[in-house]
Amino acid sequence: MTHLKTKNNNMDLTVDKASFLKRGERTARVSTLAAVLLSLSKGFVGVLSGSIALLADAVHSLSDVFACVAVWFGLRLAQKKPTEEFPYGYYKAETLASLAVSIIILVSSVQILLESAKRFANPSSISFTILALLVTVFSAAFSYLIAQYKNKTGIEINSQALMGEGKHSMVDGYLSLTVFAGILFSQFGVLWIEPLAGILVGIFVAKVGFGLAKDSVLVLMDACLKSDRISQMKAIAENVRGVRKIHGLKVRRSGPYIFGEMHVEVDKRMPVDKAHEISTEIERKIKGRVKEIDSLTMHMEPVEIEAYRVAIPVDEDRGVESGLNPHLGRAPYLLFIDVDRGQIKNWFVEKNPGIELEKGRGIVAAKFLIEHKVDVLLTKEIGEGPFHVLRDSYVKTYKMPHDLDIRRIIEALQRKNLEEITSPK
Repeated sequence: MTHLKTKNNNMDLTVDKASFLKRGERTARVSTLAAVLLSLSKGFVGVLSGSIALLADAVHSLSDVFACVAVWFGLRLAQKKPTEEFPYGYYKAETLASLAVSIIILVSSVQILLESAKRFANPSSISFTILALLVTVFSAAFSYLIAQYKNKTGIEINSQALMGEGKHSMVDGYLSLTVFAGILFSQFGVLWIEPLAGILVGIFVAKVGFGLAKDSVLVLMDACLKSDRISQMKAIAENVRGVRKIHGLKVRRSGPYIFGEMHVEVDKRMPVDKAHEISTEIERKIKGRVKEIDSLTMHMEPVEIEAYRVAIPVDEDRGVESGLNPHLGRAPYLLFIDVDRGQIKNWFVEKNPGIELEKGRGIVAAKFLIEHKVDVLLTKEIGEGPFHVLRDSYVKTYKMPHDLDIRRIIEALQRKNLEEITSPK
């Protein structure tokens, strides 16, 4: 088994990662300043008006400050380059920050529930109602904008902590609207609305915090949170020419990035340099579709190929009874035979799409074979163009004897009695 570890050495991609993390850090910094502003304004008006709900909301906003600082610290630490002690980088610092945010959210939910329960048992009216209402409206609108800002940046850079903070800020907006409703209804003598709404929001906040904590713990334990990513990566890899089968595919998340490994089965007769080309192609295609991939380790497993597809240029459409044609480009038909453990399992005939062309007939025919996922071509001679097209797609070409029928030629191929064509003829 050959182990090939492909690592992202592309300078532009490295710059993008650093840029993404810096954007996340900048977003966390702006969010921290916003949380400080909201907490101070609500705390001041809460003390002035005597609104317990507004004071509770201020305490909750104060928790936002600590949460934002935790995310800020996590994203800043994640920018550090890998070291000998931390060869996979510091990306999980962002996940630890996300876990810290979830704990703060859960603590905040308990505070909200306790304050709401106290207010429900001892309802009281408040003063400076207009000022208190204005502050809550401002807080709700500002929290919504900050939530959108965090969520947008979090999605763009795939930051779990920022997306979690976006949910937290959205909850802040709902809580401010609840406080607004409670203050408004208290002016009409309905004092129990405010604490009841506070209890409902507290339960919702607890649910959000628990979900975020669960995801963070699973990531820290290298659980696979996105099974669709595995299916997507497997499909991409198995579609690369030369790959026989993919198995043992595993991924784990580290902060905003994914580390993966897979076992790739290839023909045991394939040269090492060709196997490396396949691994490079797999990496290129997967990273083109799955942007979160940081590193991909591939275990190249040489295996004996028992099921494969053979193509033979023929003169007529009579299946395995067709007459042989010595040249790929000039043959009017192409016979495709599926062989499994030396036995012909299926066959079909297609018209050669290059037969009516004046130039490039062999190249067109070769590309047609690749489209039909041919593994082996049997022919007497082949031009330079089609030879290189097929070789680059890992299609082996063998010299076809004209003194045997098609069934016996397949038997000779299975017994490895045919001469491989290693240069254009």
